[in-house]
Amino acid sequence: MRESDQPIEQSSPSSTHLARSILTAFLLTFILARITVFLIMARKIPDLYFYAGGTHIHHLNYGIFLLSAVGAWLLLKRPAARNLTIAAIIYGIGMGLTFDEFGMWIRLGGDYWQRASWDAVTVIAAGFALVAFAPSIRRFRPHHWFTAILLVIIVALFFYLLVKTYRYAGKTIAPKLHNMESVAPK
Repeated sequence: MRESDQPIEQSSPSSTHLARSILTAFLLTFILARITVFLIMARKIPDLYFYAGGTHIHHLNYGIFLLSAVGAWLLLKRPAARNLTIAAIIYGIGMGLTFDEFGMWIRLGGDYWQRASWDAVTVIAAGFALVAFAPSIRRFRPHHWFTAILLVIIVALFFYLLVKTYRYAGKTIAPKLHNMESVAPK
């Protein structure tokens, strides 16, 4: 059989490609979930919440089901090539839905706008971004170390300013969000 007659095998995507797929799906899901909830609470769109027996089923539950399903699929079917990318995207969506309401894990019944959810999403997105875009430690060169140190300083400054902003927003915006949530569909 000639080399040109052999069937072409689809290669599995790299871990970098999968991490980028997860990161993109995670961030888009988080953003869409936040926008949708805000629009429902502001009564700009209809109440799209799912109710079972009068109980509002939060979207973190959809995320848990997606994570469970993709975990079973990865363990039992061991997909490859394109299906592995699809699994990564579903995983990212499940993570976005679940961690958007991370604050509710800690304080069951707490309000939707808890800081813990934002913090969790930030940390997870940063982890996915490192896996997706950073070279391996073995391949670090001096300019990588300089960039890493500079990045740590910038991130520390960012979090310092973020905390100050949250404090300000907590005093000015939080009462409006709590009021909107109190009159929103339950």
